[in-house]
Amino acid sequence: MKDPEEFYKKLKAQLADTAMWPAVYLYKFIVPTDKAKISQIEAIFDNLGAVIHTKQSKNGKYTSVSINVRMKNPDHVILKYKEVADKIDGVISL
Repeated sequence: MKDPEEFYKKLKAQLADTAMWPAVYLYKFIVPTDKAKISQIEAIFDNLGAVIHTKQSKNGKYTSVSINVRMKNPDHVILKYKEVADKIDGVISL
């Protein structure tokens, strides 16, 4: 990601244009397969009523984490992306 702030600005505009808020949002992350990292992601979305699915890659090296959760507005969506990026090394946000 070249410029995270530019990415978030663009994402916020897209979210504002495409959904009525509050809305259910689907987050997707790829992390190296590590129970601690997956647990950290789950903890970030704890107490939000999130539905979380994980799936390992064929070789088991990576795990995709999909999270369906109702968010108040685009700002809250972006705050969670930033929180995950700040707290978890090696995470890829899709």
